[in-house]
Amino acid sequence: MCEQAPVTELDLLRLIGIKGRVNAENLAASLGTEVDDIAARCADLVTAGLCASTPAGFRLTPDGRPRLNELLTAECGTVDHAAITGAYDEFCVYNQDLKVIITDWQMKDAATVNDHADADYDTAVLGRLTATHQRLRPLIARLGAIAPRLTRYAARLDRAVERIAAGDHTYVARPIMDSYHTVWFELHEDLIGLCGRTRAEEAAAGRAH
Repeated sequence: MCEQAPVTELDLLRLIGIKGRVNAENLAASLGTEVDDIAARCADLVTAGLCASTPAGFRLTPDGRPRLNELLTAECGTVDHAAITGAYDEFCVYNQDLKVIITDWQMKDAATVNDHADADYDTAVLGRLTATHQRLRPLIARLGAIAPRLTRYAARLDRAVERIAAGDHTYVARPIMDSYHTVWFELHEDLIGLCGRTRAEEAAAGRAH
């Protein structure tokens, strides 16, 4: 197994920014590192005035947001724009498939909430999710080569699929935790930013929701 890259200031600030409020345990799980290390790093960010500690977890401060934007802008300057845009266009095809899968997981039809009592139905939906993930993996690997910070998404998505296969279906779409849908949303946000676009623009174009 390849050694995980060190967690950078950008890694931490971006994840806190996307999640809104998040504790050290969830940050460590997402970043694949030790809780004590992340807690210490977050304490440093609090001391620097870039983050605040709240009962619900760490959040960015008004000073933290421009610092994050500064780091994201610098990262964009190192990325091949044509390569990331092409990869994002491919991602959007998978995104359409995933939106349907998540909707089908939550609703059996437009008027019927999926109560998960039909094991055959759920198994079929999860099979589609797993198949989509397997088709996506080469693209995720390529994204990591274009923008190294995205490398961690491969392990996070793999881990969600492994938990689902082990029977923990909260890893399909439960918010806050690193469910497949949560991680996918965060990856989508990063790709939108690296392409120099906004979620509002992508939603208007039908590529975000």
